[in-house]
Amino acid sequence: MTHDLVTTLRPLLTAEASAEAHATGTEPGDLEQAVWVRLLEHLETQGPPLDPPGWLRRAVRSESRRSRRTTRLERPYDTEPVADDDHTPEQLTLAAARRRAVHDAVRRLPGRCPSLLAALLSPKDLTYREIAGELGISQGSLGPERSRCLGCLRRLLTPEVAARRGRG
Repeated sequence: MTHDLVTTLRPLLTAEASAEAHATGTEPGDLEQAVWVRLLEHLETQGPPLDPPGWLRRAVRSESRRSRRTTRLERPYDTEPVADDDHTPEQLTLAAARRRAVHDAVRRLPGRCPSLLAALLSPKDLTYREIAGELGISQGSLGPERSRCLGCLRRLLTPEVAARRGRG
């Protein structure tokens, strides 16, 4: 049943995600991935939708709006104090402590998150293709997976680090 539903909805989802993604500045694959996750959640809680194409169109638009809101709320990070030319011992110590805190929190994350974020934080500066190959997951799943992992990391670090400004 689920396989038939996925097979039937795949072309429609591809077309809808392509049409909506460019307006929000997201990748169509990321939008598709988010809608598939919503469909799985819907199947688990309520069973198959009564009008699958209509449900899919509404889900794509809803995920698109969520993405737009998220993009609008995000602000770029200011430069780190260690980015200055003046590398005092205090600045180097604080930067090392921040890196240790982040890496310790990454190790406490559930599932694949530790390996994914470790690859993203790697000094090798791996591409998404290299990370996907290293972890054995599809490249299109990397963006949504990264977002979930960063959300978990943010929740884990919130009690430890006081948020002074809007999220980046």
